[in-house]
Amino acid sequence: MITHRKKIISANWKMNITSSEVAPYLETFLFERSFLKGVDVIFFPSFTSLPKASELLMGSQDVRLGAQNIAAKERGAFTGEISAAMLRDLFVRYVLIGHSERRHLFGETDAFVHEKLVIAYAYKIRPVLCIGETLQERQAGKEKQILEQQLQAAFQGVSPDNIANTIIAYEPVWAIGTGCTASVDQAQEVHHFIRGVLTSFTDKNIAQKMRLQYGGSVTSKNVKELLSAPDIDGLLVGSASWDPRSFIEIVTLASSL
Repeated sequence: MITHRKKIISANWKMNITSSEVAPYLETFLFERSFLKGVDVIFFPSFTSLPKASELLMGSQDVRLGAQNIAAKERGAFTGEISAAMLRDLFVRYVLIGHSERRHLFGETDAFVHEKLVIAYAYKIRPVLCIGETLQERQAGKEKQILEQQLQAAFQGVSPDNIANTIIAYEPVWAIGTGCTASVDQAQEVHHFIRGVLTSFTDKNIAQKMRLQYGGSVTSKNVKELLSAPDIDGLLVGSASWDPRSFIEIVTLASSL
């Protein structure tokens, strides 16, 4: 039996697109939103751009707002952090957790990623949990071991209901911003493996319904090929999402499948 999973395309703007640039970008995107068919879209702007993005996306059902990060604590003396309550106040409904740049550039551990997940669940913000291996780990044949370890640490003590409400983004670290993309066979093999691991935390029915994204040098040239894989339900797009026309092309291609 084939489980239908609605495709989900995310735009991670990273440290790009200022608050003054948000309106022209989203107005261009939303003006052509008629191409959105059977696809959910999530924008992940920088923190300073969230208020304007929230205003423009208010009431949208198929285009949602996400945050690139979340504090691991509810409140307190944590200079520079952004709490879950602050995100909820801006009607943020999704959050990236465990992105490879947070793990590798800012030293976020598996345990820290778990703390952030717990906070997100408590505030009803849906996490996009990012997992992935480095080039060295893949060359050593340890990619599946690393991915299972990251999932186990993230979901330790987490209820099946919360796990079911999580989106998983597989992002091979060696393919992020490098122009290198995992082959469809490589990506499908890993996504199928991830779905199998998720079964051990929940059950086969829930794992089959969970949506898995691929992230790593996604462009309009590889959208159809990647989304043709049976276990790849969406894409986490980086630099190709920084221009509205480029991102519109990606979403249009995803909608056509």
